[in-house]
Amino acid sequence: MLQNWKNRVRQFKFKTYALYLAYRDLRTPWYARLVAAAVVAYAFSPIDLIPDFIPVLGYLDDLVIVPLGIFLALKLIPPPVMADAEAKAEMLRQQGKPVSRAGAIIIVAIWLALAALGIALAGRIIGA
Repeated sequence: MLQNWKNRVRQFKFKTYALYLAYRDLRTPWYARLVAAAVVAYAFSPIDLIPDFIPVLGYLDDLVIVPLGIFLALKLIPPPVMADAEAKAEMLRQQGKPVSRAGAIIIVAIWLALAALGIALAGRIIGA
């Protein structure tokens, strides 16, 4: 049973990376790009909607939101685009794990900007 879960997690990671590649494909419609970008950003982000340390609910978002997002994005992306993205993802997986330092920097910058905004808003509320 544990091996089955590991295989499913591996498959979700693969599909998420393939979604990232499909998002970058110009044949992908804008609305599918929007959904795919949101799913990929959320899946790869170190910050969750519900923190993992909260019992049960902490992992609920990872077990529900990400798979539903992947499912929706897969339905919106044209099958030929997704097939090409999966083939490219498989080729890159065989060559070694893909690393995107620029992507990591962008994600961290977004979260830092959101944290700064939250602190600024909290300061205004407390100071008012």
